Amino acid sequence: MSYEHFPGFYDRLMDSELYDEWLEFTANFIGDTPKKVLDLACGTAEFALRLSFSSHQVTGVDLSKEMVTVAREKVAAAEINLPILEQDMSKLALNQTFDVVTCFCDSLNYLETEQALEATIQAVSEHLKTDGLFLFDVHSVFKMDQGFKDYSYGDSDEEISTIWNSFLGEHPHSVEHELTFYILGEDDTYNRVDELHKERTYPIATYENILKKYGFTKIDIYADFSHEKPNDTSERIFFVARK
Repeated sequence: MSYEHFPGFYDRLMDSELYDEWLEFTANFIGDTPKKVLDLACGTAEFALRLSFSSHQVTGVDLSKEMVTVAREKVAAAEINLPILEQDMSKLALNQTFDVVTCFCDSLNYLETEQALEATIQAVSEHLKTDGLFLFDVHSVFKMDQGFKDYSYGDSDEEISTIWNSFLGEHPHSVEHELTFYILGEDDTYNRVDELHKERTYPIATYENILKKYGFTKIDIYADFSHEKPNDTSERIFFVARK
């Protein structure tokens, strides 16, 4: 998966209100007392910055060198202490533990195999203190199989035009997103950039079983930013797992 060009305009494509919803969801479980938090797949650090502004001690990790570069620039501009590290979350090695680990924006769905998912959850467990919390969200099987089936989206302004088409992937409950961007350059011509993003999800029971295997003893499951339990048409599944 390529992130060579995507991070430069990633924030413009994201709905900023989603970060506020992730923050509100997280605050409901970790409270206001400052915590030591690890934000996995932190991207451009939008969520990590919000956590930091809420008085938590935050470290961000992302696999993409380009994302890390953008995130570090934003953190430097904010003039706060928020380390941003470039690591593969399935091979996490930070030599420290945290009160809370977060991984939102369906980032676990970008892991290509169940083995990588299991390795990531094991690594999270190893980096959590006793009684620590792991909060994450994933796309539901319904969202993958039905919501993204033949999905198409387009948008444009003077600087960027976006074409987004999604197709069912080669694995069960997987999808491939084909993105094309036309970006206005300094010479007033538009440059075409293509990205291919692959996502894969699993039934809720698969996530539960892996969490239990690596020492998570209390697992609460919610749907779509609410405190309601998932149903057959829920699109985003939230896990709150205590070690």
